[in-house]
Amino acid sequence: MAALKEKSAERYIEAIGRRKTSIARVRLTPASRTAVTINNKDVNAYFVTTALQMAALEPFLKIGLSTQFAVSVVVKGGGIAGQAIAVRHGISRALTEYDATLRGPLKKEGFLKRDPRAKERRKPGLLKARKRKQWSKR
Repeated sequence: MAALKEKSAERYIEAIGRRKTSIARVRLTPASRTAVTINNKDVNAYFVTTALQMAALEPFLKIGLSTQFAVSVVVKGGGIAGQAIAVRHGISRALTEYDATLRGPLKKEGFLKRDPRAKERRKPGLLKARKRKQWSKR
């Protein structure tokens, strides 16, 4: 029975974050120090710019949580910026599952809202979603 309790304490929290066509599956596991791996790479190796690194790890910076987590992320689809926001969304959802009191601060920052903006589909007769050929009078 003790082994069962130990295993449940070791268990991870999983959540999914989305942005445009990017989907991030996030797993939070309590650990001695915070370590973030994205697609089996370190966060600094995957997101090269500091802006993308900060965007992905913003939930931890905003709430100032004393508990440390090992974060494992599998992200697919979209571009690198959309993937960073999808990781942020997934981490935020996992943190609210871990502790419900974190929902307020994360919601206030807008990290729990799934950004619905995506590329509009192309319509027949047009060049792009709304772009038309130039109209000529004569």
